[in-house]
This record gives sequence, C-alpha cells and structure tokens, in this order.
Amino acid sequence: MALSRRDKFFKTVRREMEGYIPYDFDLSPSQIERFRQKTGAQDYRDYYDLPMRFVAVSPEKRNIDFMKYFDSQDGGITFDEWGVGHKKGTLEHFTKMQHPMENFQSLEEFQKYPYPDPVKDYKWDGFAEKVAELKERDLIVVASMAITIFEIAWYLRGMERFLIDMMTDPELACYHMDRITSIRCECARRYVMAGVDVLHIGDDVATQIDMMMSPDVWREFLKPRLKKVIDAAREVKEDIIIDYHSDGNIQKIIPDLIEIGVDVLNPVQPECMDPVEIKQQYGDRLSFRGTIGTQTVMPFGTPEEVDEVCREMIQKVGKGGGFILAPTHVIEPEVPWENIEAMINAVKKYSRY
Repeated sequence: MALSRRDKFFKTVRREMEGYIPYDFDLSPSQIERFRQKTGAQDYRDYYDLPMRFVAVSPEKRNIDFMKYFDSQDGGITFDEWGVGHKKGTLEHFTKMQHPMENFQSLEEFQKYPYPDPVKDYKWDGFAEKVAELKERDLIVVASMAITIFEIAWYLRGMERFLIDMMTDPELACYHMDRITSIRCECARRYVMAGVDVLHIGDDVATQIDMMMSPDVWREFLKPRLKKVIDAAREVKEDIIIDYHSDGNIQKIIPDLIEIGVDVLNPVQPECMDPVEIKQQYGDRLSFRGTIGTQTVMPFGTPEEVDEVCREMIQKVGKGGGFILAPTHVIEPEVPWENIEAMINAVKKYSRY
C-alpha cells in the first residue's frame, strides 16, 4: 500500500525514511504578484503542491488606546495584539517598529501593561475545523508561533533596552518574559488541542557571526522558558513535532535545543553554518528545514548553481532522512524567477518519491 504524503512527511522528519524530500518556501508580496502574472493562479502553495500549510489563530480587535504609550503622536501606525506599533517603511513589505514599553522605568509599569489574554483575545472558535480540513487534504499543518519569547520581549521594550534589562535589572526582565511565556504556553496548548501536526516556535538569538548574547545568558533567561512552551505542547500530545527557528550562527546552543525537545532546526543558514557539518554532528537526533541561502545562491547564483546546491543538500543533509528543503528566509524581490523554478525542479529531479 502506497504511503500518503502525511505518512512520508512524518517518517522523513522522524528519520525513519530516506529519499522523500518535502520542500517549502515563502514569497514576498512582489514575488507573489510575479507568480500570479506568470501562472494566472492565485495560491502558490496550492499551485506547487507544497506539503506544509502554516496556520496561526487571528487576534481579536482590542479596544485599547496603545498610542498613549508613545511620546510621538505620528499617524499611520497600526498595532498588533501586543501593542507593538508598525509604521509603513519605504521598501517593500518592511515596517518601522514602535516599542510601547521603551520608556518604562519601573516594574509597576510592566504590571499595569495590557498584555493580551491568550484565550479571549484570539479567535479560537472554528480553528480546529480549519486544521481538520487541511489534514483531510493530506497536508501537514504547522502552527506558526515563531516569535515566541525573546523577540516579543524586545519588540515591546526595544532590543537595546531589553538586552540592558537582562544584565542590569533581571527582576524586571524576568517578570516581562514570564508574562509572555505564560501566554505562549497557553497558545501552544490550544494549537496542539486543535490538532496541528507541527508547532513552529523560535526567536532570532544570533547574528551571522555569533550569538547576540553569551550562551550562558541564553541558558539562564531563555532556555528554561522555551522548555516550558515545549512542555506545555507535549502535555497535550507527547509526540508533537517541535520546529525551532533562529537565524544566524546558533551552533553553541544546538545541543541545548535538542535537550529541551526540539525536533527540527530551521533555517540552518549556510552563510554562517555549514549544513553538512551540522548534519554530521546532530543528524541522529535532529532534523533540518532550510539550508538554501537567500543571501547567496538564490539571489546571485545561476539556475544551474541553484540546482547544484539543492542536489548537494538533498544528497548530504537528506541522507538518512530528516530534511525539508527550503530557502532560509522569505524569497525577496531580487531573486530571479528562474532560480525559484530551478529550486522547485531540483526537488522533483533528486527526490526519489
């Protein structure tokens, strides 16, 4: 009996099957428009039959005047459910972020801040039915909760200010992270209760040179809180797949991520980590999603070079299973369409199923 796509995906991610290469990619808005012009289709995930669908519960509209947290009264700012402001930038889909807690001086100000309620401030009704519909189509459903703790903390506070808090006022930093962690734990439970196959979590904690903070600081402040989120998900479903994202060079904490229950590492950025070497070191305990550079081969390589890189990753990182091929970031406007097609064709050419 032939395996379903879902069966092949799970066997691959759990390193029980070699030769099937799931793949995925995200297009920037201008690339989506280019896709529609070239194909006449609307949904590139359906058109290219991508096996994964990323879902996230929508926030309710909160009746809160977040402008009171800002000195400037500039117009054109939109707010997410956390109260983080976004002002349209001058380039593509990028925005300028506004930090509502940037000028907070006391713990009391944090205690009074209206953090979102993980139940009433999100539209959970009907979400499980949406997940079920996708699974009935033989798709893998991934709950997107990638901005999990650290990034939310600094989006609210400002990166420089929050990094200083961690060093000079750990009580305040811990209170802030604990509030966020509690919310994310409840969201994780509800995503898994809704029936998702994969929980996608993470925070960017590294530059392309090294960690943004020392590994010891990460282990003190972020590792135990990240573990709480993973444990909350596994209280509901013991074998839920945990997909962890961080850009940059995170080699120093990969063993820690494995220890707290991460199953899939994303994006394994080749500009700063060697995916083949990482596979050799951790491939018996960890699977990988990514490895195709969006700063190098995708924008600047030829279609032949894209094909060659994809072939090498499929043969070396895909050896023994445990590999989902993907670009390491959203495919931005400068990537030639021929290179996107070369990546798609390479998966079809070199995957054995």
